[in-house]
Formats: sequence, C-alpha cells, structure tokens
Amino acid sequence: QVKLVESGGGLVQPGGSMSLSCVLSGGIFSRYAMGWFRQAPGKEREFVAAIHWDGRATNYGASAKGRFTVSRDNAKSQVYLQMNSLKPEDTAVYYCAADVLRIGQNPDFYNYWGQGTQVTVSS
Repeated sequence: QVKLVESGGGLVQPGGSMSLSCVLSGGIFSRYAMGWFRQAPGKEREFVAAIHWDGRATNYGASAKGRFTVSRDNAKSQVYLQMNSLKPEDTAVYYCAADVLRIGQNPDFYNYWGQGTQVTVSS
C-alpha cells in the first residue's frame, strides 16, 4: 500500500520561509504526480501546488503562485514545497497527495494522502 509522510511543519513568523517535505513508500514514486493541499480551521480544503511525474510541469493555486515553489527528487522518492513570504492566512494543515500522472486542482483526482503537517504563521 502506498504511504505518504509529510515533515517540516512548525511555527514561523510572518514574512518568513519554510520548506515542507513528503516521502512516498510502498510504490514507485516516479509513477505519480504529486500535489500539496491545505486546510485551515473552518475552511474547505484548498489546492496549493502540484508537479508532474517528471517534474517538467507544475500547477499552482492562486494564493501560492509567486510565493511557493514545488519540486521533486525521484531518486529520493520525495516532493518538496518551498514557502516564502508567509502570511498569517497561510496557517493550515498541509497535506501531500499522489495521483496517477495528473496535476489537477481537484482533490478527488488524488488517490493517496499523507497525515498532514501543521504550519502556523504568527508573530
């Protein structure tokens, strides 16, 4: 069974940066497109970013474009989310997800999900 595990969350000040990682096990990492989603208290799940299996195509949500960067290292079975210029409204649980080659914004496309990692942006 495919398993995803996120890491790197925590507390960061507004304007700061944070990098999240996600590792896949139980499958061949390069067969999957990878996505990042987030969910804040009282809000619905929001698409953040996604990357194609070979890393040559990416997709970003409106709130992430220009500030966040998604990348992957297939040799290490890992996907990353570099977050810069963080704002309090970025506070949420961030989830890593895997799809079969698609990089869509609809969470229903994704077959596997990690447990989530908390990101808190506060002074």
